[in-house]
Amino acid sequence: MQIYAVREVIARLRDLIAADSLLNDVWVAGECSNVSRPASGHVYFTLKDQNAQLRSVFFANPRAKTSRLIENGAAVLAHGRIALYEQRGELQIVVDYIQPEGAGALQAEYERLRTQLEEEGLFDDSRKRPLPRMPKRIGIVTSASGAVFHDICNVLARRWPLAEVVLAPTPVQGPDAVAGIVGGIDALNDLGDIDVIVAARGGGSIEELWAFNNIAVARAIFSSAAPLVSAVGHETDFTIADYVADMRAPTPSAAAELISPDRLHFQTRLGGAVGTIESIIQRRLNSHRTALDNGRHALDRRFPDINRQRQLVDALTRHGLAAAERQHSEAAHGVGACVWRLKSLNPYATLDRGYAIVQKKGLVVSSVDMVQASDTIDIRVKDGTFSSTVGGAPIAKKRTRRAISEAQASLFTMPEERA
Repeated sequence: MQIYAVREVIARLRDLIAADSLLNDVWVAGECSNVSRPASGHVYFTLKDQNAQLRSVFFANPRAKTSRLIENGAAVLAHGRIALYEQRGELQIVVDYIQPEGAGALQAEYERLRTQLEEEGLFDDSRKRPLPRMPKRIGIVTSASGAVFHDICNVLARRWPLAEVVLAPTPVQGPDAVAGIVGGIDALNDLGDIDVIVAARGGGSIEELWAFNNIAVARAIFSSAAPLVSAVGHETDFTIADYVADMRAPTPSAAAELISPDRLHFQTRLGGAVGTIESIIQRRLNSHRTALDNGRHALDRRFPDINRQRQLVDALTRHGLAAAERQHSEAAHGVGACVWRLKSLNPYATLDRGYAIVQKKGLVVSSVDMVQASDTIDIRVKDGTFSSTVGGAPIAKKRTRRAISEAQASLFTMPEERA
């Protein structure tokens, strides 16, 4: 026989209770009694009906607003998990949400989830992101066979046909809906270039819309890298997804309008912008054209009179040519006079008049002292040269200078002048 310690039995019971998924997520209806509110802020009470009772505890939470419903005699619907309080060996339910018993089970679960996620901050407006003005790629998480996807595509084709639509098909109700919706949101985010996501389905009962009240779907929406629009049900239907999403649309068609700009509006604005730009450009062109005209006129006023300068150049050229011709003529006349004078001084020119040049050994004999008797001399006359021998000793004869009665003519005086 195996004997166990009390703590071993309690531990075994605790493990068995913890392994039971039903006992870890359970709703219990009953009447509150033995309500105790110590200074710690926790609420201790008993849930009972006609045949049984269950010890209960609601731990203090500053953001929990439902603990005020726990009063003696109040009929409530409590959600929590069954736990074993080891020190006393008592079973108890650790309550995390409570509401009046009049609500249905699904509505109670909805309220519990909404309160829990609100307390966690998943609904905070500060974390919600604006939608892109002109999305290039739009992701849609919905059923591929339903009318919702076609309605969204029709609206987008009419308003913003530039966008590419990427469908992540998934069931939107039934046992596979939650996994399909979460997987679709994750798959679109994994693409990396989706500008906005729409999670959509048509209207229905709370049971049909229940996949969008699941905590896994809520956390997938919260974790989405791209802004997400929730478009579930009709305008009066609100789901947990609506509160978590960056924006809620009352219908899927309204969601398509929210995420897409109106191309007609853009065309109108674009046309106005084009007209404004053209007007601005035309004004600037006119201004620059006027400035260019003014500059050209200013340059024309400051530009030298080329025609006048041409006339001046022509006049200077004529005067220069005339002066050059005069100088040339005078120079030619002077050269001619010099040539004539040189010719008149040429000793060979006297040969034409009967004179002769006497040379001895190539030297011109200019004195009788330069020759002796029997010397051979060369005599050059007008038409040639012949040799001769000095017959006797030359006799030097003194020439007497007669007085010159009048001024001697200049050596360079022209023959006409001497005549």
